[in-house]
Amino acid sequence: MKITRIAIHRTHLPYAGGAYGWGAGNAIEVAQSTVVVIDTDAGISGCGEFTPCGENYMVANSEGVEGVARLLAPALVGEDPRQLGRIELIMDHVVQGHGYAKAPFDAACWDILGKATGQPVWMLLGGKLTDGAPMYRVAPQKDTEATIAELDRHREAGYRQFQIKVGADWVADIDRIRATVPLLKPGEKAMADANQGWRADNALRVVNATRDLDHILEQPCHSYEECQQVRRKCDLPMKLDECVTGIHMAQRIVADRGAEICCLKISNLGGLSKARRVRDYLVDNRIAVVSEDSWGGEITTAAVAHFAASTPEDWLVNTTDLMNYNTRSTGIGGPTSAGGKLYPGDTPGLGVEPDFDSLGAAVRVYS
Repeated sequence: MKITRIAIHRTHLPYAGGAYGWGAGNAIEVAQSTVVVIDTDAGISGCGEFTPCGENYMVANSEGVEGVARLLAPALVGEDPRQLGRIELIMDHVVQGHGYAKAPFDAACWDILGKATGQPVWMLLGGKLTDGAPMYRVAPQKDTEATIAELDRHREAGYRQFQIKVGADWVADIDRIRATVPLLKPGEKAMADANQGWRADNALRVVNATRDLDHILEQPCHSYEECQQVRRKCDLPMKLDECVTGIHMAQRIVADRGAEICCLKISNLGGLSKARRVRDYLVDNRIAVVSEDSWGGEITTAAVAHFAASTPEDWLVNTTDLMNYNTRSTGIGGPTSAGGKLYPGDTPGLGVEPDFDSLGAAVRVYS
């Protein structure tokens, strides 16, 4: 089997909640998605997607996949997409770094391998170790009453884990945490997610003012070193997110016992192939994980769902249904969410096909 054609599609994904506010005063209303479709001479196609949460969230941007494709696609045409290790080596040789831009190519090859072998991707990743991944839902930065109302809506929909966005005005953040966390019901969890938004001194002020409440502190500061500065004086469980960028970072976290939980954004790690190795290393070293990505539609959520399903249940904290954050689609089919849990499909591959009516014509084609 050989790759004969690679097409790049672009679309926009409006946030269903209007404005999505997160750390350091950032907010988006529309995310820009890029979908990669790989065709083969066997008549099998695969797809992958990358969507950043705004242009300044990670070391990534919405133009990146299209730009890197000009280098990657000519090197991949003619290769066997089922040879995932070889595809990964080729991409890393052609372009150093830029893992987020390689991630949709990697996902598309996993999709093709699944279809070629008649297996869902979760089976190829090691089998179904979590049958129904618990989901969290985000409460973006709003006033306290609006935040409480949003948590109530998510609770009625079956969610039992909530990510409360903080990281802007640390004084207001204390009020938001103290107003919402005590309202949790038995069995529910809350993460106060600053998205790197606080200085270390202000993060410590928030910790000191909320340490009596049972919640998880998520990525309080921009750098790993700043987060560890806070951790040394914090007795709350810590979840690291944006700074978890690869196996070398995972090794540091394990050596330092730098977090109780690591959020694994598949694109931030360079794709499913690299994310699997990071996950397995963390789990082997008894650090719990989250299966996630920066944003996306049905195609991204399919990869997230398969990754979550193949993660040991005891070490998977949660995942999320990114496809339901948007009013526009990238794919047809894909995972399902019910009762606060996310389920991948059992059909071969990722179980999702590109929604070409939504995506429109390709912006770039390589053959």
